[in-house]
Amino acid sequence: MERGHHGPSRDVSVLSVRGLTHSIGDRVLLQGVGLDVAAGESVAVTGPSGSGKSTLLGCVLGLVRPDAGGIEVAGADLTRMRGRTLERHRSRNIGVVFQFGELLPELTPAENVALAALLAGVGADEAYRRAGELLDELRVPHGQTPTAHLSGGERQRTAVARALVNEPKLLLADEPTGALDERTRDSVADLLFSVPGRWGCGLVVVTHDLTVAARADRRLDLRGGRLVTVGDEPGVTG
Repeated sequence: MERGHHGPSRDVSVLSVRGLTHSIGDRVLLQGVGLDVAAGESVAVTGPSGSGKSTLLGCVLGLVRPDAGGIEVAGADLTRMRGRTLERHRSRNIGVVFQFGELLPELTPAENVALAALLAGVGADEAYRRAGELLDELRVPHGQTPTAHLSGGERQRTAVARALVNEPKLLLADEPTGALDERTRDSVADLLFSVPGRWGCGLVVVTHDLTVAARADRRLDLRGGRLVTVGDEPGVTG
């Protein structure tokens, strides 16, 4: 994976959210949210259950159509895309790590990772080459053992490899350590927060775990439909 050796460029925006608003019924989840993430930067989004964190991720993925606002990923506005154009842009530019990995348990780690590349139109030889390199780099055993037989930490490392296989500009992680014990959580968090520097992408982690959130370059809290900056940076985003 050549990209990991070039280093990030912090002046390149990979995610730009402007005026994002979304309601379900009479409940306002997002109210004029703004968010910018640069290549090589990590951002953690915290907030109580039901505050709209998953809705925000869904909008950034193009899975939830917001009521208003714009979302640019790698310079293109997702809210103006439909169908295969949206799917193609998402598969080429966004990687996702879920809480439970969402891997196919009967497939090997290499098959799980390569599948994401194959679905993005990468040839089989190249897909498996990329998968092998990533799994080696992330220290995941990848013989013929089904993914179901891996440890929790190994499964999440496989999920990170799958999210990186198409060399995305933006990596999203939804409660990526929520199902792990403390030691494994720390190991996976170490890996996740090393990704922006190693692969030059932007990282947004949604988490309830403040220990994990504290590792990010910036932490934002979703309160009352708005993103509020936490920590040293004063002010409000969105």
